[in-house]
Amino acid sequence: MMQRIIIFDLGGVLINLNVERCIAQFRELMGDANMQAVLGIGGDGEGVAAVSAASKQLMVDFERGNISSEAFVEEVQRFCKPGTTKQAVIDAWMAMLGNLPQERLDFVQQMKEKGHHVYLLSNGNDLHFGVINEMYHLDAYFERMFLSQEMHLGKPDRAIFEQVEQAINPSHEPVIFIDDLERNRLAAQQTVGWQTFESIKDLQNKITAI
Repeated sequence: MMQRIIIFDLGGVLINLNVERCIAQFRELMGDANMQAVLGIGGDGEGVAAVSAASKQLMVDFERGNISSEAFVEEVQRFCKPGTTKQAVIDAWMAMLGNLPQERLDFVQQMKEKGHHVYLLSNGNDLHFGVINEMYHLDAYFERMFLSQEMHLGKPDRAIFEQVEQAINPSHEPVIFIDDLERNRLAAQQTVGWQTFESIKDLQNKITAI
C-alpha cells in the first residue's frame, strides 16, 4: 500500500465544536451588540461581515499567537457587563469545545500504524489547545502538529500551506488534507495542490484503499 501524507484539521474534523453554547454564554456576559463588535459573531452563530477592524485584528492576533491568552481575556472583559470576572470570560470561551469521539483518534492511529505520515494543521489558540491536548494527548498521535498560534500564520492564507508543504513534503508527493471549512480546502488546493476532504467520513467514502 502506498504511503500517504494525511493532514488533519482539529476543530470540526476531530473535535466537535459547540458554537451555540459559546454564543449563549457570551450573550449573557456582553449582549449581542458587543458580542458582534468584539468577537465578530452574531446571535445566529454566523460571522458578522461588518465587524470593526479592531475586532478582526483581536481575533487574528489571538489565533496567531501575537497576543497572550491573558491579553485576549482582558480585552474581551472590557466589553462585558460590570462585575464580569476573567474566569467567566474564559468559561464562555471554553464552552465552544465539544467532545472528541474516540473513533476519530482511532482512525488517526490506524493511519499511523499503516505507515502513513499523519500531521495536524489547526487554526486555534492557546486556551483551547491547552485543554484539548491535556485531555487527549494529541502529540502522541501526530508526527508533528502545525498550530497557528505557534507559526504566527493562519488558514486560509497561502503562507501557512506553503510552509507546511516545505516542512513535510519537499518532494511534493500527493497530500490528503481534511478540513471542514471550504475556504481552507480551496486555498490548500490552489496553493499547494493538496487533495481535500471535508471530514474523515468523506475521506473514507471516497478513498477505500487507505
